[in-house]
Amino acid sequence: MLELKGVTRHFGGVRAVDGLDLVVPEGSIFGLIGPNGSGKSTTVNVVTGLFPLTAGTIRFRGETLDDLPTHRRLQKGIARTFQNIRLFGRLTVWQNLWVAQNSPEDRARRGFIARWLGGSRSARDEIAQLLEFSGLAHKADEPAASLSFGEQRRLELARALAARPKLLLLDEPAAGMNSEEIAQLRERILALRERGITILLIEHVMELVMGVTDRIAVLNFGQKIAEGAPAEIQADPAVRKAYLGGDSA
Repeated sequence: MLELKGVTRHFGGVRAVDGLDLVVPEGSIFGLIGPNGSGKSTTVNVVTGLFPLTAGTIRFRGETLDDLPTHRRLQKGIARTFQNIRLFGRLTVWQNLWVAQNSPEDRARRGFIARWLGGSRSARDEIAQLLEFSGLAHKADEPAASLSFGEQRRLELARALAARPKLLLLDEPAAGMNSEEIAQLRERILALRERGITILLIEHVMELVMGVTDRIAVLNFGQKIAEGAPAEIQADPAVRKAYLGGDSA
């Protein structure tokens, strides 16, 4: 579904991502891990078009994305969450989901009248389902800024899903969550795979990564140093060295 070939992003003399090759199969949960500063979030940013490529190419469902702006990639089915939560704090939970919807029908109706009517019946039904899925139905009319941190994380995920993605990029979705919230996140991620959504998961919580992914790639200093099934990654000496430093033994 997603293919990166020689993907490179430099910031001056810093090679944040350097010649990355990666294939995320359709229907999979693919993990992307590595120490802080290894290039994980930069990879997400170039896939979604937030940063332009220095070199390389990105293909999604057979189509080259290199010159497409972010909103066109979203329309093609690529959505994301952010490492640092970026909600519309003054809007309600419901409104955060409504503005994120990405169907031609609702985009055409988002004028003055649409703001008052709240979109089509199907759009409202989808939002209701997302509120139930994220456990936020009882918070629908509350400002996003009033939610707890864990609730904001859930709203961020729900907002990405409101765009009806085919590929969902999750950038450290468990950051700041407690163990119960992480367990709930795990179940939601697995449920999304059952719905046919392909997921690229960037995460530091290894229990979550190892518990949901089919395959994992490991970055260090912008380069891929390992790729394989979760068990293979856990046993890889280069991965242990990257995380622990010193000898790999």
